Amino acid sequence: LDTFLQGTNAAMKALTIAPVRERFEMRRASDFGEGGPFSQKGWAMLTSPPESPGIPRSVSLTILGSVPTGLIWYGYYKFSVEEELFQDELRREGKVTGAGGYGTLLPFVFAFLIGGAATVAGHEELGGPLIQLGGFWILAGQVNLYRRVNELCLSRKEALGLTEAPLYSWWALLPPPLDVVVGLRQVHFLARYWTSVRGDAWEEDKVAEEYFPFIASERFTLREFAREPRRWFWFSREWGDW
Repeated sequence: LDTFLQGTNAAMKALTIAPVRERFEMRRASDFGEGGPFSQKGWAMLTSPPESPGIPRSVSLTILGSVPTGLIWYGYYKFSVEEELFQDELRREGKVTGAGGYGTLLPFVFAFLIGGAATVAGHEELGGPLIQLGGFWILAGQVNLYRRVNELCLSRKEALGLTEAPLYSWWALLPPPLDVVVGLRQVHFLARYWTSVRGDAWEEDKVAEEYFPFIASERFTLREFAREPRRWFWFSREWGDW
């Protein structure tokens, strides 16, 4: 598996034009200074290439980059976190369990583009399976991402104040909005993990910790989420359980 994943990442990286590879090459951790998502620090983190240790991109910052760009920046976020985790795992373990930024994102993009072009050209027998394959690849990668985030967070559970893994990986397979719920939780807890690894102080993320409590909450089941309004929004914190 390690050989396949490293080979996939290397092959997809080789297919990327040199200026793009150079722009998004991993670099050592930067000192972004202080400030929130709308500060100079926020802009620097939004536009930074992947770093080692990884960049603690908060939920607020991720939303700020994703919504105005129609989720285009989220694609860059996905690339960056996968590449950071890939390089970090390779450094620590000498092997990987993820395909990295290039190996995760580009097979999906190529399958979607080629499949879509084939479908438009009237070759649905080719286009349909390619699009489905691309969808399966990115979804499997998301489940695997949540698994790895769980492992990393548990490795620092005392520092993060955790008693158990924060995510249910299989929630990635659920329909919206539940897949978004676990996705936002992944963003939050990965950001906290990288903050701890860097030795920085955690800066409060009001979106995750105040306005939408389910993001920063301890792990909960679907039943608990449905029956406990205190987890939903800032204005439902005082509502009783159903």
